[in-house]
Amino acid sequence: MLNFLLFRHCRTMHQGNRTISKFFLLGLTVGSEQQKLIFMLFLCMYLVTMVGNLLIILAIINDAHLHSPMYFFLANLYFTDICFTTTTIPKMLADIQSQSPTISFAGCLTQMYFFMLLVDLDNFLLAAMAYDRHVAICHPLHYAVLLSPKHCALLVVTPWVISNLVSILHLSLLGLLTVCDQKKIPHFFCDLEPILRLACSGTQINDLTILVIGGAVIFIPFTFTIVSYVLICFTVLGVPSAKGKWKAFSTCGSHLSAVALFYGSIIGVYFLPSSACSVERDKVAAITYTIVTPMMNPFIYSLRNKDMKGALRRLFSKKKFFWRW
Repeated sequence: MLNFLLFRHCRTMHQGNRTISKFFLLGLTVGSEQQKLIFMLFLCMYLVTMVGNLLIILAIINDAHLHSPMYFFLANLYFTDICFTTTTIPKMLADIQSQSPTISFAGCLTQMYFFMLLVDLDNFLLAAMAYDRHVAICHPLHYAVLLSPKHCALLVVTPWVISNLVSILHLSLLGLLTVCDQKKIPHFFCDLEPILRLACSGTQINDLTILVIGGAVIFIPFTFTIVSYVLICFTVLGVPSAKGKWKAFSTCGSHLSAVALFYGSIIGVYFLPSSACSVERDKVAAITYTIVTPMMNPFIYSLRNKDMKGALRRLFSKKKFFWRW
């Protein structure tokens, strides 16, 4: 399906303007002296993201105590974050080092496809994790039934299907546009909004799709998450002991931090009004949800989690024993 879309769009591109076969990614607005510093900073952040997320996934797989719905969703979130960061950051690092940071038209579409797919998937997984916390706190006696292995698999597979369909829809609608001679994308990766700004033809259908479909994909899971936590608050406030209240709220703190970081940056890019500094604002917000959030998630979910700390210790001790052997 993706190959068919790439072929179709490349053909449309040649019909609209025969000269454009690649784009120039302008990247971050920094001086040449800051390039090396930016490169080293983002390289370190990328490596921390990869190592941190992989370690957590390995700990969850390795430790039988973590074979529960909450950690199942967490492992899927970390896997998505690895793919998500890899979609944009290696290309950006290569462009910083390159004298001519270009990307082919087919490469740009491929990057957009996986980027949109993984953003939507992150969004749905955060909602699934909110549902897990809601059931665990509000309906603990029904937890095993409501979050059976079959239901957990459904809560992961369904977002994959929906996210794929949404990404394909956005790419298909790009075929309706005629792109001008302007080849410069004022961003460090191919995102939908910067590409639409290059169009000579009207983008009303694309804008409406972003508003309706994109808005629904973002705000329905977000609303579901908010409602889940409102119900959690009502349940926790009914707990008589202060210790019990604190214990219930502490299990939600990590997830709430990740939700605030993710949705804050997404809304900043796609749903705030455009302004003279909107391009720079979009870059800063994009850095937050493409680099900072995936890097911080392993720390957010593990630093205050005794089970995760224990699983990591057991993982390291096993590796150490294997190395000595």
